[in-house]
Amino acid sequence: MATTKSKFTLPGLSSDEATQVVAILQERLACYNDLHLTLKHVHWNVVGPNFIGVHEMIDPQVELVRLYADAVAERIAALGASPNGTPGAIVSTRTWDDYPLGRALVQTHLEALDKVYDGVVASNRKALDDLEELDLVTQDLLIGQTAELEKFQWFVRAHLENAAGTIPA
Repeated sequence: MATTKSKFTLPGLSSDEATQVVAILQERLACYNDLHLTLKHVHWNVVGPNFIGVHEMIDPQVELVRLYADAVAERIAALGASPNGTPGAIVSTRTWDDYPLGRALVQTHLEALDKVYDGVVASNRKALDDLEELDLVTQDLLIGQTAELEKFQWFVRAHLENAAGTIPA
């Protein structure tokens, strides 16, 4: 059973601060685990024009998001708590809907994936705000991850952008 209450913590952080940081990180861990599974699902189920470009674009995203989950879990452990990376933790933590598509065309998947990235990036930015007064080291970890997630979303949006430079709704 995972615990969010720190039994010990890192120098310079109180037990209460560490517990708050762990709660924020546990949400990120569930989010990242969900995201890397969703990305792999898209990789397996995308079809149609531009299939291979999107299929090959997704796997590096999967691998990097898995590394983000690992870094977050290790930070939780360093803070003295137990990271929970089980499927149940994803389901019980999530505040977002399950990915809605199975086998579908590139455009349809990318439109849905853009919305997934909207949610992940927005929730990361909220976590960054929440960490501002708690733990700058953890905030720095998430800043780097968020920047890369925003780049991934740009890759997705580059496929969705039309000649007028807009992304159709």
